[in-house]
Amino acid sequence: MTRNLTASLVDDLRARIVDGSFAPGEKLPSENTLIAEHGVSRTVVREAITRLQAEGLVHTRRGAGSFVLIPPAAEPAPAGARAARTPEERRHLLTFRAAVESEAAALAAGQHTGPQLALLDAALEAFAAAGTPAAAMTCDFDFHRAIAEASGNPYIIDAITGFGPAMIAMPPHRLEGAGGSASADGSRLSRVAAEHQSIRDAIAARDAVAAAAAMRTHLANSRRRLDAESDAGSGQA
Repeated sequence: MTRNLTASLVDDLRARIVDGSFAPGEKLPSENTLIAEHGVSRTVVREAITRLQAEGLVHTRRGAGSFVLIPPAAEPAPAGARAARTPEERRHLLTFRAAVESEAAALAAGQHTGPQLALLDAALEAFAAAGTPAAAMTCDFDFHRAIAEASGNPYIIDAITGFGPAMIAMPPHRLEGAGGSASADGSRLSRVAAEHQSIRDAIAARDAVAAAAAMRTHLANSRRRLDAESDAGSGQA
């Protein structure tokens, strides 16, 4: 009976995360609230949260609660797409992205149109104005998707679009709004914005070699940031 209750609660919470009822970075209802809403025991609630943690959908900080990590994809992922949830999976994804997106940037430099460059600029402006980590994640993804579209290669476009905003490496404490200072987050976002600007400028200059190099540098830096965040947060979860 307990297993069935746990599975039911997991299914309900998972569905609410995927359909956006719980937004990225939002805190899940407290244990007491979930107990009252679903008529289950504290053990059932804790087992359900543990399962959601294992799926990479939530991150729990002792004394703070559980927070949604993975945003719903903008479009259904293609068949066989693999979600990157653990730090190791994100490292593999960044390796894949470095290969594919460096070529996408080179292609975009050679054949972008005025409207496509305008989309890159709009994504840069939106990233700079993003008021929350979740919004920054979406704007970051929009920038990379715009480059994929400017590449003109439908397979690159499908690959990047299929991953959705969840492909952006976002450490848990940034999504949950805790565990890091505003100045540190601002510095990090400023570095990302500068890297994006370098990619955009190389594309605008139609310099394919520089565009590919700027993208590869950006994703290598993303890997270093992910490693640093993983080391810093190893004692949190």
